[in-house]
Amino acid sequence: MKATARAHTNIALIKYWGKRDEQLFLPMNNSISITLDRFYTTTSVSFREDLSADVFVLDGKEMGGHEREKISGFLNLVRRTANHQGYAVVDSLNEVPTAAGFASSASGFAALAAASTRALNFTISNEGLSILARQGSGSASRSIYGGYAEWHKGTCQDGSDSFATQILPENAWDLSVLSVMVEARQKKVLSREGMRRTVETSPFYAGWLDSLEIDLSAARDAIHKQDFEQLGTVLERNALKMHATTFGANPPFLYWTGATIDVMQVVQELRENGVLAYFTIDAGPNVKVICQPADEQVVKDRLLELECVQDIFLCHPGPGIHYLTT
Repeated sequence: MKATARAHTNIALIKYWGKRDEQLFLPMNNSISITLDRFYTTTSVSFREDLSADVFVLDGKEMGGHEREKISGFLNLVRRTANHQGYAVVDSLNEVPTAAGFASSASGFAALAAASTRALNFTISNEGLSILARQGSGSASRSIYGGYAEWHKGTCQDGSDSFATQILPENAWDLSVLSVMVEARQKKVLSREGMRRTVETSPFYAGWLDSLEIDLSAARDAIHKQDFEQLGTVLERNALKMHATTFGANPPFLYWTGATIDVMQVVQELRENGVLAYFTIDAGPNVKVICQPADEQVVKDRLLELECVQDIFLCHPGPGIHYLTT
């Protein structure tokens, strides 16, 4: 009873910011993302009768404490879903540079959901897999799919209608995503705490929610039409609004550094000079710059002129869940 699955990380173009249910990872709003080709997690799951507890191995090292508890808690969901009682060995390899602002939780829980259900020969749809992965990490719901995906917030209290669907497959529209690393230190305010604080205390949060349907509609339309300028305009605007909510939190906080602003200004300069490039920023200081493939080298070379830029990782739209033979 063993299976191996690979899932890729994703970046949100229309952000997920805030939960309405912390336990079920139910979001306050829909979000739209691109799954990326370069960064992924490969996970093998083997259910064995000789085990008295789950075993979690990450990048060749057996993990204990909180890390193993998170994996066991997720496997409990899988066991209940598949009506199975046995324990498992989970062996994961991450090809995700977390220092560059890519969270491995999305690819990690998507791969774990896929490998564990396949190991139990449990038949599950992509929507069901997305619901399952979501309960490990919200953004993992989107990594089930390649290309462009939307995570629907749903309305049911049990989360049964909160899952992702694909908008456009990875080979339909090629874009370049440059992850610009300016800071490798762990952020002071983690995403979960940042979301909670803004939802509970920021007077700007209601405005964020009120404006989201317009952003989502514009982004969907741009992806379907493959209109890069429209998509870039809305994704940049959406990211800035998300970060504006943190300014009004109590106490207020800011994920950016001076280097973040330097990169943002260069991207805006490039546009003024006729090169279409747009930025988005997750809950951290590093910047993702989106451009068209024909412009990726020009954009990369200009960003590397900044002393604050430590590294740049170039990505394109990547695949969804796939299974490897073992």
